[in-house]
Amino acid sequence: MPIDEILPALKAALAREGRAVLQAPPGAGKTTGVPPALMDQVAGRIVMLEPRRLAARAAAERMAEMLGEPVGRTVGYRIRGESAVSEATRIEVVTEGILTRMVQDQPDLPGVGCVIFDEFHERSLNADLGLALVWEVRQALRPDLGVVVMSATLDAGPVAAMLGDAPLLTSEGRAYPVETRHLERPLPKDRRLEEAVAGQVLEALAATEGGCLVFLPGEGEIRRVAARLQGALPGDVALHMLYGAMRIEDQRAAIRPSQKGRKLVLATAIAETSLTIEDVRVVVDAGRARRARFDPASGMSRLVTEPVSRAEADQRRGRAGRVAPGICYRMWTKGAEGALPAFPPPEIAATDLAGLALELAIWGGAEGLAFLTPPPEGALAEARALLAELGALDGQGRITAHGRALARLPLHPRLGHMVVTGGAGAARLAALLAARDPLRGQGTDLMLRLRALEDPGGMGADRGAVAQIREEARRLRRYEAGERLSPGAQAALAYPDRIGLRRSGEAPRYVLSGGAGAILPEGDGLAGQRLIVATDLDGDRREARVRQAVALSEAELRALYADRIAWVDHCHWSKRHRRVEARQQERFGALVLEDRAWRDAPPEAVIAALIEGVRDLGLSALDWSEKARLLRARIAVSGVADVSDEALLAALEEWLAPWLTRERSAADLGRFDPTEALRLWLGHPAMAEVDRLAPATWESPLGRAIPIDYSGEVPEVALRLQEVFGTKVHPVVGPDRMPLKMVLLSPASRPVQVTNDLPGFWDGSYAEVRKEMRARYPRHPWPEDPRAAEATLRAKPRGG
Repeated sequence: MPIDEILPALKAALAREGRAVLQAPPGAGKTTGVPPALMDQVAGRIVMLEPRRLAARAAAERMAEMLGEPVGRTVGYRIRGESAVSEATRIEVVTEGILTRMVQDQPDLPGVGCVIFDEFHERSLNADLGLALVWEVRQALRPDLGVVVMSATLDAGPVAAMLGDAPLLTSEGRAYPVETRHLERPLPKDRRLEEAVAGQVLEALAATEGGCLVFLPGEGEIRRVAARLQGALPGDVALHMLYGAMRIEDQRAAIRPSQKGRKLVLATAIAETSLTIEDVRVVVDAGRARRARFDPASGMSRLVTEPVSRAEADQRRGRAGRVAPGICYRMWTKGAEGALPAFPPPEIAATDLAGLALELAIWGGAEGLAFLTPPPEGALAEARALLAELGALDGQGRITAHGRALARLPLHPRLGHMVVTGGAGAARLAALLAARDPLRGQGTDLMLRLRALEDPGGMGADRGAVAQIREEARRLRRYEAGERLSPGAQAALAYPDRIGLRRSGEAPRYVLSGGAGAILPEGDGLAGQRLIVATDLDGDRREARVRQAVALSEAELRALYADRIAWVDHCHWSKRHRRVEARQQERFGALVLEDRAWRDAPPEAVIAALIEGVRDLGLSALDWSEKARLLRARIAVSGVADVSDEALLAALEEWLAPWLTRERSAADLGRFDPTEALRLWLGHPAMAEVDRLAPATWESPLGRAIPIDYSGEVPEVALRLQEVFGTKVHPVVGPDRMPLKMVLLSPASRPVQVTNDLPGFWDGSYAEVRKEMRARYPRHPWPEDPRAAEATLRAKPRGG
């Protein structure tokens, strides 16, 4: 195998440094070549972590076959619900949380001489956590413990740096050339992926020789492509499907070489790396990958189908060149290749972290643990909140005895909590919720699925899925404890944040106890239920679609969560009704079980709600009379206080709240004149300063109070030109002594001059104005020297 060339260097690095990072392309033989090569050097067992159960089992079986032994002797494996190990086992291939449990139970890993992390480029959550724990064990307890990280496409430099600058070794491998063929043009948006893939497969089979491996995002797409190919395949082609939830016998059949004719395997990403599927010379890559995305804000995960990364595409392409020159058909254009991400996102950055948070709590926290990608704080905080709600963490975030019990179950903490507290039947429901749906497209009701487990034929259920659920339920049954509950009550134990209360209205819309919204399909059998538990949602943040749920009675809810149901006095501003609403509500989380008017709501609660309403509606909701607008403008000009919208809204509790005694609605607010409220808020000394700096009127030389208009950019007064005769100094306002804009009027009250400099006007254009006005208004005085003239509003007598 190509890996053989690098093995001496790997053994030397491990002997010298006790750690190494090995890069080797798919097909180099690292999975089955490295562990046996290290047996004569490592004292104790070699534990190798595989990210997938199928790959773990297949790797162990292949290494045992190479040694001429049955699996379980020198080479064994342990996966969830299945193991083949003995006292003679030297190489143990493990997956899922097996390695984590080993470290948590016995941190010094007695009897283990080396831990190998295979296919680390897949960046599974368990691999990241396992490496972080093992590395800390090596530093603190077992400096003799060997650590090897193996990867096909990962940028291995950061991993080597994280492991104290571990030696980085690279095996070039030997692969046959693979011709890559792209689409000439993008697939039409209206053409289904399954149709396009089926067509490409038939074209590839007609033009090539050897086995064909087709990569599709999930089981659903595999089944639909298989259905399209039935009856269209050449007679010598045997069709196989390969995905994680299949029976082991069917998985082995897909992997084994074909006895006659050609083999066609429709597979998920499970076939990308450590599995070797015999005879493959042709790859058809649909270019899609399915990943779990977790939204901390909604507390929900959803599966999304995304374009593959370039690293994944290279892995898939390499499968065509294992045994002979091959061809890879890519279902995208060559021009689209540059837009693909370089690597897939690490699982720790995108998935539900409840299990990780539980393990970290048992370990004592994440302090000092080396994660290649640190867990996102938001998702980790959400996970810890859920664990606290399940009783797995105490008020200080420390692990409880219940939390330790949950960690030992091969289940998500939600389902583990349900099994150990939900009584008989909880194991069966947990197995159902953890598996693929045996009744696809037959409504959302979990009760139908539970009945299908008893009578799969009568319900038209997927018999393979039913068999797996039954087997998993049998394994979990020994953990069941607590009083027997209904399936609805059991589900409510697992999903206390997804208990849904039907909203009023015709559509089956629900508000969930965690605060999110959800909707059932129209006409669904559960649509009439007042309370449901939504066990599977599509993760939409605005309003998630319910894919699976079960009915819950109010009596069951009250029995389960009596300590979390309480009456809450609630006084708030209703944006919809534009008024204060005072209610007394019996609540469970975001659910309002009972609601009644709060008739004696205290004034302070009502006022606080009104203030909330003003902030919602804006200051324009008040009755800003001419008097109020003038006062606010004068305050602004004086500089005594900030009366901008932002400042007044921020200070509503100070200047407005004391005056809101009878108001309850937007209509009431629209009749409230804030003049006096502003005056009293400022107080007498400040108002005196406003009167001094920004007076409401200007006293003319005749002693008349001329109103100052503050509505424009500059305060102004308008009066007859003759009324300012004798004025030698221009009037000013404000702390900066801003000149008043003076609009000087003719005897007919029409503007003849606008000035901010009255003395300048006397010295300048007054002469021209006087000449024109004397001709037009001869009975009115137009002195040559207006500074020396007396102000007047009188005209000369006729004939005078």
